[in-house]
Amino acid sequence: MAANRSDRESTEGAAIAVVSADKTSGVVITLNCETDFVGKNEGFVKLATDLANQALNFDSKEAFLASDFNGITVAEKLIEQTGVIGEKIEIASFEKLSGAFIGSYIHAGNKIATLVALSANVDGAEEAARNVAMQAAAMNPIALDEAGVDADTIAKEIEIAKDMLRQEGKPEAMIENIAKGKLQRFFKDNTLVNQDYIKDSAMSVTAYVRSVDAGLTVTGFKRVALG
Repeated sequence: MAANRSDRESTEGAAIAVVSADKTSGVVITLNCETDFVGKNEGFVKLATDLANQALNFDSKEAFLASDFNGITVAEKLIEQTGVIGEKIEIASFEKLSGAFIGSYIHAGNKIATLVALSANVDGAEEAARNVAMQAAAMNPIALDEAGVDADTIAKEIEIAKDMLRQEGKPEAMIENIAKGKLQRFFKDNTLVNQDYIKDSAMSVTAYVRSVDAGLTVTGFKRVALG
């Protein structure tokens, strides 16, 4: 059954985030299947959650897949479930995150799961981390901050801005500076700490976490989604 379905698309399933008891590490995975009907099944979501809790103990997807899961490896369990369910079952995403304080969020329906790392375990850290994790789920930032945006993306955005400015008839001598300004807007819209905070657009995510504790910062995030 697994061999026969190996070429099938598995874009449905469940995205799960779990955090360690001491709140210093977390993992997000997606257990993928072929149909939304299976992905919403209570037993399937439980299996995804059980696998995520096991994944928390490993630093790589390969080590996780090779680990023992009730007498067989995780990889073998996926093959077994393919036979039982009749759909291709696989771990499509596996992301770990460590930090001083880790929070998580799973979007309704288990379609998106996120982790956020904060710089310290302060009063209010749990709520703050969850709120920022919700932000990452909703707004899908491409990086934590400007430094996390790769050079190719920056170059592409600058060229897009320049092309638009030329089409608008802006003088060539002004285009470079205007394009740089548009790049800053791109960073604001697409990097987590610079985005407008979804629960109060009058402040950025950075300003929000500082309102919880003056020295608090967001140090990392992971986001996985189905599809």
